[in-house]
Amino acid sequence: MYIVVVGGGKVGYYLSVALLSEGHEVLILEKDPEKCGAICEDLGSVVMRGDGCEARTLEDVGTERADLLIAVTDEDEDNLVACQVAKHKFNVPRTIARISNPRNEALFKKLGIDVTISSTNLILGHIEEELPINPLVHLLTLKDSNLELVEVKVPEDSPAVGKKLGDISLPSNSMVVMIIGKGSARVPTSETIVKPGAQIIAMTQTDVEQQLRAAFTG
Repeated sequence: MYIVVVGGGKVGYYLSVALLSEGHEVLILEKDPEKCGAICEDLGSVVMRGDGCEARTLEDVGTERADLLIAVTDEDEDNLVACQVAKHKFNVPRTIARISNPRNEALFKKLGIDVTISSTNLILGHIEEELPINPLVHLLTLKDSNLELVEVKVPEDSPAVGKKLGDISLPSNSMVVMIIGKGSARVPTSETIVKPGAQIIAMTQTDVEQQLRAAFTG
């Protein structure tokens, strides 16, 4: 594949090294002349000095034939613009954007960015897996929707313990799709009793996920 990487910082550099090692054709766009020089010394002529937000620059590097554009600068706004120009002017089939501020993720998806990578959310996800005080883990975000698949761990002292699933007040547009406990998984019914330590797999809207967490953790 021909892949354009916008941003020659550490993320862009190491990403490009990995992609080149897999046999892909890679072109890095970077505005900083010092970074360009350092990359050129290490990787050769796979880097070009220029602004990946500008249509002229993207045209100069042949973005119209790119299979993928990945924008990984430190600025969310630049990553958004680069992906939008690539998709709408050069018909790049797939775009990926790095996001520093998790609050921007919904906007990026609404504006058509195919994949968003939030390092903050990735780190939080790993923390949430380890900390019982925040027992909600993001498993999957459905593309082109505000729906998420999440896992909620039911603590021993949860007010939901011992209740039927149908008696627990869940936020609107939320549904429990599976309950895992003691090495077994089952599709629940309204009569299923919630037990301590159970892992609740649920589909919910992103704006009410904390209400869902509260329903099973108190």
